[in-house]
Amino acid sequence: MGKGEHMNDMNMTEVARLLIGLRAAGWSEKEINDFILYIETGEEQYKPKKKETAE
Repeated sequence: MGKGEHMNDMNMTEVARLLIGLRAAGWSEKEINDFILYIETGEEQYKPKKKETAE
């Protein structure tokens, strides 16, 4: 690891895979953006909510 780099930092490849995975799971662009905002800010307004399934 380089100087100033932390083990918890994600690289761009990992971020891209995360986004691709969320899209593949059916998340909308807004849901993905809100999730990223929640990760960065911790603000509850962006926290993902459980989806209700129609059965």
